[in-house]
Amino acid sequence: MPVIRDSDYKAPFFLKNRHLLTIYPSLFRKLPAVSYQRVRMTTSDDDFLDLDVSSISSDKAVIILHGLEGNASRQYVRGMVHTFNKGGYDTISLNFRGCSGEPNRNLRFYHSGETGDLAQVVQYVTANWPYKAIHLVGFSLGGNVLLKYLGEQGRMTHPLIHSAVALSVPCDLKDSSGELEKPHNTIYMRRFIRDLGYKLQLKAQRFPDMILLDNYHTIKTFRQFDDQYTAPIHGFPDALTYWERCSSKPFLKDIRVPTLLINALDDPFLGKGCFPYAEAEASPWFYLETPSYGGHVGFVTFGEAGYWSEKRALKFIQEYF
Repeated sequence: MPVIRDSDYKAPFFLKNRHLLTIYPSLFRKLPAVSYQRVRMTTSDDDFLDLDVSSISSDKAVIILHGLEGNASRQYVRGMVHTFNKGGYDTISLNFRGCSGEPNRNLRFYHSGETGDLAQVVQYVTANWPYKAIHLVGFSLGGNVLLKYLGEQGRMTHPLIHSAVALSVPCDLKDSSGELEKPHNTIYMRRFIRDLGYKLQLKAQRFPDMILLDNYHTIKTFRQFDDQYTAPIHGFPDALTYWERCSSKPFLKDIRVPTLLINALDDPFLGKGCFPYAEAEASPWFYLETPSYGGHVGFVTFGEAGYWSEKRALKFIQEYF
């Protein structure tokens, strides 16, 4: 039932191109700095997670999850922080393992289906801050983690979690990986593989017998990367198994808090499998909005305070608090 096909997002006329909408914010968007307070929490496996907190002394908070090879300093995260702070919410931006500027301690790092760390963050936040309500916002990979986590929790979702918004989510990892292998996405794939390679170089210094990079130059796709690194490091036999078990799409039916997924129809990273209309139509909790434009984590707007996606997330969460 909750399928929002007639989205009100209007892309600027000179940016009605999926690649322009995707690239423009990272290259040209200017945002004021965020006054983060960094909080380091120890995980159950003696590793650490860094949380960047922007507090206005509110009694409600939003936990924000970044995308692949992102962090809390990225424009899309800071834009969401500013919008929610102005709207009366504290924000807690999670930096996934190895993404806060310091390599994490263990061999494992983060991946699209790692929900255990989010569960620990929720437990940490609810135990250490007196919030009356918590909401979740996730981008791309972080959105997949968010949706999978909520589906896994189902009826056992922490009672302080009131709602969630996920944006530009590859909820079908196999389908998205195939889309990113297409020629029009070469520039993105090269950048992801390059950045992941830098991360692995640091990891190899700590685990030289377990991270082998001699043939890394041959890695050109996510399937090759996940087959050789993500899957074996995190206990999966191969990339296909990893994608199957970690895609959030099969978990959507079990979500039990109001949750909005915003996936633009022109998102260059998403194939047909990443638009779960049937799941939304069958659920009273899971909402799907599919603007015609937006690119990947784009949704650029001019002349207004904040991008459309930020104001849309705030509006949805306000409706369910």
